[in-house]
Amino acid sequence: MIVVRLPEGKRSHPEDLLKIYIKGAGGHMVSLAELGQVLNTVQDKTIYHKNLRPVVYVTGETAGASPAVAVLAMQKHIRDNPLPEGFSIDWRGEGEWKITLDVFRDLGMAFGVALALIYVLLVAQTGSLLVPVIIMIAIPLTVIGIMPGFSLLNLIMNRPIGLYPTPVFFTATGMIGMIALAGIVVRNSIILIDFIHLIMDRGGTSLKEAIIEAGAIRTRPIMLTAGAAMFGSWVITLDPIFSGLAWSFIFGIFASTMFSLLVIPVFYYLVYRNKKIPLS
Repeated sequence: MIVVRLPEGKRSHPEDLLKIYIKGAGGHMVSLAELGQVLNTVQDKTIYHKNLRPVVYVTGETAGASPAVAVLAMQKHIRDNPLPEGFSIDWRGEGEWKITLDVFRDLGMAFGVALALIYVLLVAQTGSLLVPVIIMIAIPLTVIGIMPGFSLLNLIMNRPIGLYPTPVFFTATGMIGMIALAGIVVRNSIILIDFIHLIMDRGGTSLKEAIIEAGAIRTRPIMLTAGAAMFGSWVITLDPIFSGLAWSFIFGIFASTMFSLLVIPVFYYLVYRNKKIPLS
């Protein structure tokens, strides 16, 4: 395909194209005026229908903003400026908004299934219905790190290009990282509680003393393994697609590790200070 285009300053009249000469058969120069003519016509517009109703697709560029932010802003605008009677808007029909809703809906369901399977495995391992709940408290603690972490990341790394900002979004890959963390961060809780049980098995130690001793002994190994996982994920932050997964790993592991060392022992003590400990 050959595209013939005049300089920008000479594009005011379409007739100027007819003055362009091209090489024809035998090497002779022929003007475009001898080959065709310029006609001003009105192009017929395509009439779209969906579900037997006429529909118009409105598209827009969301550079510098996520689809969710753009749609929420448009919804506010429509509330302030209602559409004429007989017109309606379907935000979920097509495009990025529908993809965003479908992806996070499916990932949310997968997250729920993952939590259920983790709970079943922990029940089978501990033989208790309550201990797995205490162990899994570490999972929501990851959100304390992930969401503020992405906000902090935008404050540091959001550098506008031209008129548009370049924020770091919590994308589907970030959600996948949060799901994967569910099976990783419970390791810290398992290590702490299992060590508490080992100390209590020796006898002669109160629950409070066992919790303090377990925390003092296991803090360094927990910090080292968490640091290894965080630094191992660092290289993935350089990937433009999977960087969200890596940042979820880093922020989630950091927050969950810090809080687990305090929250899990406290919850365990509050639950079992007056109950029999289900030692394995």
